[in-house]
Amino acid sequence: MNTPFFISWRYQRGQQKNRLVSLISLFSSIGIALGVAVLIIGLSAMNGFERELNQRVLSVVPHGEILAYQQGGAGVIEKGESLESLLAQHPDVKATSPFVSFTALIENGSKLKIAQVRGIDPQKQRQTSQLSQFIPEKQWQAFEQQGGLVLGAGIARDLAIEVGDEVTLLLPQPTEDGQLAQPLRFNLEVSGILRLDGQLDHSYALLPLAKAQELLEYPEGHYSGVELALNSPFKVKELSFPALENYPQILYLQTWIDKFGYMYNDIQLIRTVMYIAMVLVIGVACFNIISTLVMAVKDKQGDIAIFRTLGANNRFIQRIFLWYGLISGMKGALSGVVLGVLVAVNLTAIIKSVEQFIGIKLLSDGVYFIDFLPSEIHWLDIAWVLLATVILSLVASLYPALRASKLEPAKVLSGH
Repeated sequence: MNTPFFISWRYQRGQQKNRLVSLISLFSSIGIALGVAVLIIGLSAMNGFERELNQRVLSVVPHGEILAYQQGGAGVIEKGESLESLLAQHPDVKATSPFVSFTALIENGSKLKIAQVRGIDPQKQRQTSQLSQFIPEKQWQAFEQQGGLVLGAGIARDLAIEVGDEVTLLLPQPTEDGQLAQPLRFNLEVSGILRLDGQLDHSYALLPLAKAQELLEYPEGHYSGVELALNSPFKVKELSFPALENYPQILYLQTWIDKFGYMYNDIQLIRTVMYIAMVLVIGVACFNIISTLVMAVKDKQGDIAIFRTLGANNRFIQRIFLWYGLISGMKGALSGVVLGVLVAVNLTAIIKSVEQFIGIKLLSDGVYFIDFLPSEIHWLDIAWVLLATVILSLVASLYPALRASKLEPAKVLSGH
């Protein structure tokens, strides 16, 4: 075994002459362990948010939408079939799906709720998004075959609606003078409930495409837009459509980044800030190693003098105390990794238990895109945390190790 390592290991396990050295070393290791654990838990939570964003938002919201430009708002695409065929030829477009979108009020008894209603073709929608996976299979089949209305779970809960209930859809009717006339009323049966456990549950409702065209009096082939599923959603800003240059209408592309890109930016920003803050916390704990080692050098100066008289050089003495500091840091780091991984693996269940105990929902699905705290461990994150701890422990050990190598054995052994 490496002799300096073996000696430093014996020093770590042996009884110190000065009990204060052991106490400071313990507090240093505890500080490092807590810093490492909190960093792993925080990074795992950020990884979980990113995973849920991919699975629940990017799998459901359109990667891109081709819309018709009209002064004062979105227009109506008049030749939808020809536009779809042009878009399908683009190498980056995986699938297309037409839609008709409008805002309406949903009424059940005396209760009203505003919703963004989207008319879709269920068959084409399956190709562009995983929306159907968040609706029970029987309900989705009923929606495909019989039509009806699919409501977000938040809307259904607020209006006390269940599958099979009949609700009233209110469409506002503007007049020529800009005032609102009596809204149009349509009775529809609720055929399904969309449950994403997040923000979209409170704003989304689905109709069959043909029914939505009928309600808005759109002729066949007239759409609000065409939804795109892309091979590379993160490269959506680089998309160009030269084939649409001579299209008879002015079209524009609205991307998922325009609507939800801020979520990704927020996650990356929080991850970076958290890493910096926690590494500083670990750094403070690691620099407690300096005081531990300075006192350990004082405690072991007799041993150091004997090593020197036996022929140990400066490098040998330095390596003993570098290993001493590194072992102190790694004890705390490994304890922190174990604690952090255990908590991170059970983080969702722990937070749910805390919510039940205090009776408060920490993440409201009406505000955030999910209503629970997710967690996903990336082992590369743990490797980076351990590397940072090792480096900080070594840096903190340099000064005491150099000081130990400069002790003069004659003065120590003579008692001066």
